[in-house]
Amino acid sequence: MWFIQMGDTNSCGCSKRRVYRTISVPGIGVGFQVAAGEEHQRSSQVIAQYYQLIRLGYEGYRNIMENCQENATILKQGLEQTGRFNIVSKDNGVPLVAFSLKDNSRHNEFEISDMLRRFGWIVPAYTMPPDAQHVIVLRVVVREDFSRTLAERLVIDIGKVLHELDTLPARISEKLNAIGEHNPNVVKKDAMELQREITTAWRKLVADRKKKTNGVC
Repeated sequence: MWFIQMGDTNSCGCSKRRVYRTISVPGIGVGFQVAAGEEHQRSSQVIAQYYQLIRLGYEGYRNIMENCQENATILKQGLEQTGRFNIVSKDNGVPLVAFSLKDNSRHNEFEISDMLRRFGWIVPAYTMPPDAQHVIVLRVVVREDFSRTLAERLVIDIGKVLHELDTLPARISEKLNAIGEHNPNVVKKDAMELQREITTAWRKLVADRKKKTNGVC
């Protein structure tokens, strides 16, 4: 992602710009780093933003932010009603909802993020900064075009993902590692053996689903 810092406009209707690039930061997702020097660029985007400021004004932007906060509250309440998540974000400030699973012993937030893509949602999952790296959160930033209908639909789709994850086998490799840590007499299996067990479990799950799909009701 890039953002532009505009400078003075010259006689040709162009303005100088300084280009920056965003980089990933745990728990936040973005940071800033200078990537290029100054170069000339048309200032039409700046003029368009001036128009937005004049047209909407203080009241207009306040109404937009209040609407975003209301939709964030709807999303938060829907997630709380599932009984499966802890809300880690606060209600004041940026209209966003950050949440994590109460129990991630079987499946984690990264799996939820991946499965939500099938429903058209891109909900990033992050580990927190150092000293809290064991905490994983999902984050939804509510924009102006994120309506109440979309918030309710997202909650429904998250419920579908949770239901599907409940039918899937747990993360086998992590379970085996946990057993080995608590019992020193258990010999940890190598990567090939773990991969073989995971593949066998998934094949059995797919075979069972095919039987149900092809069955006659």
